[in-house]
Amino acid sequence: MVAAETKTAPRPNIIFIYCDDLGYGDVGVFYQNQRAAQLNRAVPFFSTPNIDVLARDGVRLAQHYTGAPVCAPARGSVLTGMTQGRANVRDNQFDKALADTHTLGSVLQQAGYATAAFGKWGVQGGDEGGKSPPIDAPKAVKDAEYNSWPTFPTKRGFDYFFGYVRHRDGHFHYPKEDGREVWENDREVSRDLDLCYTADLWTAQAKKCITGQTRDQSRKPFFVYLAFDTPHAKLQNPPCAYPAGGGLTGGVQWTGKSHAMLNTATGTVDGYMFPDYANATWDDDRNSATPEVPGPDAQKRYANDVRRIDFAVGDVLQLLKDLKIDDHTLVVFSSDNGPSIESYLPEEPYAPTFFRGFGPFDWIKRDSWEGGVREPKLARWPGVIPAGRVDNQPSGQWDWLATFADVAGIAVPASSDGVSLMPALTGHGKQMPGTLYIEYFEKGRTPKFEDFAPAHRGRERGQMQAIYLDGYKGVRYNVKSADDDFEIYNLATDEQETRNLASNPKFAGLEAAMKARVLQVRKPDASAPRPYDETLVPPTAASPAGSPGLAWSLFNGEWPWVPDFRALTPDGHGETRQIDLTMVPGQQPVGVAFTGYFHAAQDGEYKFTLASDTGAMLFLHDILVIDEPLKKSAGQFSGSVRLKAGWHPIRLYYRHHEGRPPQLQLTCERAGSGAYELSPEIFRTE
Repeated sequence: MVAAETKTAPRPNIIFIYCDDLGYGDVGVFYQNQRAAQLNRAVPFFSTPNIDVLARDGVRLAQHYTGAPVCAPARGSVLTGMTQGRANVRDNQFDKALADTHTLGSVLQQAGYATAAFGKWGVQGGDEGGKSPPIDAPKAVKDAEYNSWPTFPTKRGFDYFFGYVRHRDGHFHYPKEDGREVWENDREVSRDLDLCYTADLWTAQAKKCITGQTRDQSRKPFFVYLAFDTPHAKLQNPPCAYPAGGGLTGGVQWTGKSHAMLNTATGTVDGYMFPDYANATWDDDRNSATPEVPGPDAQKRYANDVRRIDFAVGDVLQLLKDLKIDDHTLVVFSSDNGPSIESYLPEEPYAPTFFRGFGPFDWIKRDSWEGGVREPKLARWPGVIPAGRVDNQPSGQWDWLATFADVAGIAVPASSDGVSLMPALTGHGKQMPGTLYIEYFEKGRTPKFEDFAPAHRGRERGQMQAIYLDGYKGVRYNVKSADDDFEIYNLATDEQETRNLASNPKFAGLEAAMKARVLQVRKPDASAPRPYDETLVPPTAASPAGSPGLAWSLFNGEWPWVPDFRALTPDGHGETRQIDLTMVPGQQPVGVAFTGYFHAAQDGEYKFTLASDTGAMLFLHDILVIDEPLKKSAGQFSGSVRLKAGWHPIRLYYRHHEGRPPQLQLTCERAGSGAYELSPEIFRTE
């Protein structure tokens, strides 16, 4: 049976382009064009004309955030649709296995899409941090390596994968010459990839896939996750110029010829720089009377690498036109975190201050200030997304799983923290408010860049948090306890975060609300301990005025997972004094959402146990206390949460398949006190 909310309109193809360490300010329309407009030779800039086309023809999300300011947790958040309050890949957990949950690939696969991933993965699990075996290692060694990765892309919703599996491999951009593995599904294929620069390699393979899928008689829509490993880390130049034209007959092409797999596999390693940068000079001393000097090598390389991505984007856009699917394809472009200071050059690190890759903000990669977490985000879907649109509503990369589910006509999994961004993209409908929360840990101090505000230089990082609430951003560095104050900023008037409003008494209520909210949206993870993990989750500020029991909403339909019922329209509703299924008509497929408040009589840890015939999930505040496991959703599952005495919002979601008796039971225990009776008085409807 098709999901109840499947749309009748044709579903678009989806291409999600994800860069590595490309800052907000590294894209023309977001910042570089402003630098160019100054006509000042002391203000260097570079161009991204093809990426800018996405903004010209689509929407620019001006306040869009990554899950974390470093690549592995950022990718974990975007792939699973979870904030860092719940995603299992946190901090610097590179090569960690994704949780047993839904991904962009699996959701769209379930919706009937052909799914493919290209480029950098880095969340495969298994030999976390292990080194690649030699390229010429025996097949048995390679097979064992592949089998050691529990969350390899094809095991997490992608029909096809071609790219780097390990995080560390993505630091290098000539796989064969740098001794790095490239995997095509279950085969390691780097030995034939002579002179294959990765930005070209992933693009050529993506083009091949898009072309093949478009011409396939099955006519399935496709989802392509194109994850560049540039401009991150080793600032290597490509071997030759990017071929002209783009699309079906131009641009980079996959030849399939051993040792000459690309039409750009010619020239020399690190051999070509785009003319705009090869001989670029600048007014380093801000004195027009003195000769200009050559641009620093690392900075020119960085601009060159970004321009190569720009050529690739233009190439893909031309392909869509050539295949006549341009108007039927949603293209999304972004990056994982702010710009870094890495170059792998022996004498010259990359200086993000040269082009101000962090844009008008402060901070870089590994920071929770705007420059580290606000990302360039563009989306283009001709005829659906108005051209030249700018949306200033805050949103996050965890929202894309919900968004793609929406456009694919399938229900959003309740496991996602995100909301569909289609109203923000199109300007039509009311945008459902989302959760914007970031946490991260990094040793050491921030750089002492003169471009940054004095208070931001050389600052201890440690445990970091950021929360967006009521139009303001709260940020904490070097957090020692849940009682630490947030710095509060109005980003609309202070995008560099230099005027801390927390000392103003009028913000005392917001300060308290932020301290409470960060505890109400996250679930502790033992692999990434925080100083506030044991803090009791605070209740709502006021006691609910509703009657004893819970409100219920009934939804007709069948879904492949427990859906986020907040995004669906109910077919019936009412109130109940106890959690039962008397409102379910017979054994037909339905979903039920119970909502209201739960009363914790005393401070302490509460353990809930949920049993169902098909699948159920329990939330307190926005904490997912009991999830629906992927492999076996029916059965009995438990989860605990530490609550402060008082009333706590509760959501209990249940789905029932046709042909079996409905079953749902919730029980509770309070640590040290045994069973906690769930009488009607323990709940309130509102």
